[in-house]
Amino acid sequence: MKYFAAILKMKDAEKNKQYRQQHVDFLIQQEKEGSIFARGRFTEGAGGLVIYIAASYDEALKIAEADPYVNLGARSLELYEWDMKIPGNQ
Repeated sequence: MKYFAAILKMKDAEKNKQYRQQHVDFLIQQEKEGSIFARGRFTEGAGGLVIYIAASYDEALKIAEADPYVNLGARSLELYEWDMKIPGNQ
């Protein structure tokens, strides 16, 4: 499996508030399915980051685009494959 960083930049603060619970519910479901490594918001309010676990970029993109924040226009999506390095395992 590979890791993919989904950067979710704020596009519409009102939609962000409106769809927050749907977004959180989506993330909880993805966590239960084992598709999320980590997630969190940017503290200055610019958006957030989700690290997805998937077999391919296309699979990760399909998951990330299903996020209500993305498909309902609250946030933009930038998705990158992440070559994770753990200290001591370079």
